[in-house]
Amino acid sequence: VPSVKPGYLRPLVPEQAPEKAEPWTAVMADIERVVMSGVTHWHSPRFHAYFPTANSYPAIVADMLSGAIACIGFTWIASPACTELEVVMLDWLGQMVGLPESFLARSGGEAGGVIQGTASEATLVALLGAKTRTTLRIKEQHPEWTENEILSKLVGYCNKQAHSSVERAGLLGGVKLRALQPDGKRSLRGDTIREAIEEDIRNGLIPFYAVATLGTTSSCAFDALDEIADVCNAHDIWLHVDAAYAGSAFICPEYRYLMKGVEKADSFNFNPHKWLLVNFDCSAMWLKEPRWIVDAFNVDPLYLKHDQQGSAPDYRHWQIPLGRRFRALKLWFVLRLYGVENLQKHIRKHIALAHLFERLCSADERFEIYEEVTMGLVCFRLKGGNEQNEELLRRINGRGKIHLVPSKIDDTYFLRLAICSRYSEES
Repeated sequence: VPSVKPGYLRPLVPEQAPEKAEPWTAVMADIERVVMSGVTHWHSPRFHAYFPTANSYPAIVADMLSGAIACIGFTWIASPACTELEVVMLDWLGQMVGLPESFLARSGGEAGGVIQGTASEATLVALLGAKTRTTLRIKEQHPEWTENEILSKLVGYCNKQAHSSVERAGLLGGVKLRALQPDGKRSLRGDTIREAIEEDIRNGLIPFYAVATLGTTSSCAFDALDEIADVCNAHDIWLHVDAAYAGSAFICPEYRYLMKGVEKADSFNFNPHKWLLVNFDCSAMWLKEPRWIVDAFNVDPLYLKHDQQGSAPDYRHWQIPLGRRFRALKLWFVLRLYGVENLQKHIRKHIALAHLFERLCSADERFEIYEEVTMGLVCFRLKGGNEQNEELLRRINGRGKIHLVPSKIDDTYFLRLAICSRYSEES
């Protein structure tokens, strides 16, 4: 972590842009002086904060090519390769993580995948699709209700431990979201969501959306997807699966038990840009029925129409922005230049390193493991009060050598150590 203070950069650069062009050498020299002096090194083997952010040479080269081709792939005709490679890459990736055919474009139906910028975007897109679907259904049942009346009754659900972006999606979508209490293992259970739904229906509300988190941010806990899915299907509620970090591990068959029930979900999302060596941004999302999203976002001016409409997805309808970069290139390069086998090795190595750190903590009687270690995250703390642990973190981060972030569950403060870098070793 750099030792700079806020505002450090302004004095290092001129007040205005230069009138005359400067030489490359001057610009490159300033990268060290101005930029690198204020960079937090996410790819240092001692960076253990947040979750990993992926990076690899194949992905960097593909990003350069994407910049060179410089197409904006909002419709098929705007650059056919951009759309078609994405359709195929999300089928490749979907098969790698063991998604059912009902999510894949190759199944021949309307289903398929799309690359979003972030998991937060995917959560919002799914929520807006769910909102459209439910609103249309309620309008058929109650033609006399106005759109505003329906909106004011909509309610969605997630685990209290779900990412803050789920709550934000509710704010952006203008609907109520309820954060429900998980069980002792921080897992949201079917019974909990069933009770909440039944209570809301009794109070005249309309349940329409639920998010099941596979790998929560605080402690990498897994919701009981199978149970939640049964409840959602019984009440015609859109179920979105947020596996932002942990989803990459499903390329290893031994971890797929954690996604049991995924075939009953409506949408599924994970971030290859976290743990699968694909540079940011590349968040993979699959939809069984993209028509609800397309309907929610469909504005069709003449200048965006083209002759091939309907025979290939126009991805502008599957996302919030109109424009999009050629991100499928990164996936293609990484999947080919590593191969599934080496990507599996990468995931398994990180999980093994996490278990090594878990053993080191358990062998020291001053420390305790706070949550079960399933993936590449270890939640640990000094036995004793929160203040002691806050002081420990201050000392670790104060040296600037190792970077960790804390979390808190039920008033217990603990430290999170995530295995992030490709360069982390047992030593």
